[in-house]
Amino acid sequence: MYPARRCSSLLHRDLAAVCLSSLGTHPKKSGPLKKSSFPSSRVHLPPTRSNSSPVLLSSLQVCQMGSSSRLFSTLAQTLSSAALADPHVDTDDYEYEQADPDALLRECEDVLRNRPPRLHRDFMMTRACSLQNAPIRVMQWNILAQALGEGKDGFVRCPMEALKWSERKYLILEEILTYRPDVLCLQEVDHYFDTFQPVLASLGYQSSFCPKPCSPCLDVHNNNGPDGCALFFNRRRFQLLHTAHLRLSAMLLKTNQVAIVATLRCRFTGRVFCVAVTHLKARSGWEAFRSAQGAHLLQQLCELTTQSHPEMDDENLTRVGETEDGIPLVVCGDFNAEPSEEVYRRFMTSPLGLDSAYKCLSEDGNTEPPYTSWKIRPSGESRSTLDYIWYSERAFQVDTVLKIPSEEQIGPDRLPSYHYPSDHLSLHQVRFVPTASQHRW
Repeated sequence: MYPARRCSSLLHRDLAAVCLSSLGTHPKKSGPLKKSSFPSSRVHLPPTRSNSSPVLLSSLQVCQMGSSSRLFSTLAQTLSSAALADPHVDTDDYEYEQADPDALLRECEDVLRNRPPRLHRDFMMTRACSLQNAPIRVMQWNILAQALGEGKDGFVRCPMEALKWSERKYLILEEILTYRPDVLCLQEVDHYFDTFQPVLASLGYQSSFCPKPCSPCLDVHNNNGPDGCALFFNRRRFQLLHTAHLRLSAMLLKTNQVAIVATLRCRFTGRVFCVAVTHLKARSGWEAFRSAQGAHLLQQLCELTTQSHPEMDDENLTRVGETEDGIPLVVCGDFNAEPSEEVYRRFMTSPLGLDSAYKCLSEDGNTEPPYTSWKIRPSGESRSTLDYIWYSERAFQVDTVLKIPSEEQIGPDRLPSYHYPSDHLSLHQVRFVPTASQHRW
């Protein structure tokens, strides 16, 4: 057993299908819940030595999303399959028994005990953190759609056994449970309804999913439905004011790429901000297309961040109604674009006043990481910076960033692998604190 993996047994189950969900804020209803249990297969690897060590969180305060004295099997809990017939049913309308995140993390580690430990990544503090301002912890991650990983992406140095969903899902959940962000933005999600929504709902997250209109996952045999963007937030801390699902356009044409924009209000301070998640067109040769998609997204964000909502307090209403600043904004996404592309320059020079959080890692404060994705396909090796967390510079400051792992840590076979579930690295534990003009959250 690897030293970073501890013992438990709760999560040895696959998930059954559940009905659709959205970010709607309707009265809670009691719904028929049933359990479905299937044994999960395990990958038995020969024992190997690893210098990796588990990530230590002692220096950062971790929010408990919820716990219960009587722990239940989250992954076995599912809604009645009869609800699938109604696309308007909201799974967030159902009451989920709250799970203990520490127990679920131990269960993930138990399932993964025969795999190498996850990548160890250190935190970088960019400024002194004030205890008076509770930071907003944000995580951005393209988790790799299961259908694409197994059926289309062709990771020639990654064993197919490492991509099996029966264990890869636990690697993804382990990463999320380790850092427990307040806001979680995911791309290439094709197991939203049967995995991420029910599990994260039990941990106190409210969520929304926007599928691609013509997902390439649907071309894969035995797929789990379309992939898309998903947005999760801690419902105990934030109240949803508004949500928008966008289908991005380019050159007056509707495209296959989407975005979710949610306006959230902090329940403790009344402060309001917007968070967006998106995934732009992939592949080289599509640079102008991505730039047009980015322009459309920025236009929509400008409109959405200048809207007022009845739930806003007087201070927020005044800022939106009488100034051009609008609501503060965080934008997460896989832009499929290097910093040299036009779409990156569009975001840097936008009237929204955005800056990129991960530039904090560079010595000059103006350079993006050398890579956020590193993979080997039949066409060759690709090492690229594609993923970003943008934020309103006037409203937020970044005080903590999780570093990018080194080439040695990633290994010669690159990503994904037995110890990391995606070909994209997560950008997470970016902690935003308000600027002096924004007071506190």
